[in-house]
Amino acid sequence: MEVRAFRDADEAAVIELWKACRLVVPWNDPSLDIRRKLAVQREMFLVGCLNGNVIASVMAGYDGHRGWINYLAVHPSNRRSGYGKVMMDAAESLLLAADCPKINLQVRSSNVSVLEFYRAIGYKVDDVVSFGKRLIADRSTKTQNSPSAPGISEPPDSGE
Repeated sequence: MEVRAFRDADEAAVIELWKACRLVVPWNDPSLDIRRKLAVQREMFLVGCLNGNVIASVMAGYDGHRGWINYLAVHPSNRRSGYGKVMMDAAESLLLAADCPKINLQVRSSNVSVLEFYRAIGYKVDDVVSFGKRLIADRSTKTQNSPSAPGISEPPDSGE
């Protein structure tokens, strides 16, 4: 798998990847998330390509205090091949090069397989409570289930 910086032409493939991985939720517009990331530390938005096809992604960021990971995704048909670890290693390298001392990330507590993945690559659960406050609504304020993310129904001011 080739790991490289996101290119504008990757947008549709990345959104399809996120949908396949059930990362798209009603309260986040994936196109807006991409545009926002491209405006800030664009070089920390990576894709993994296999035979020219986008099969993985990760967004990293560093605010001067902590690094953050978002949208780590590996297409379901390519999981358990080490690609998630490759993507995380690449993101960690970028953050380390920026002199980032620690990485934070959030995983829904119900996503057991992803929790196990992060534990397996050396991440530990911090004894913290995660808060969030939406400042800009990406979608309508109506609570709804997403066909991309079965069983997830939250108001737009919760979640990321």
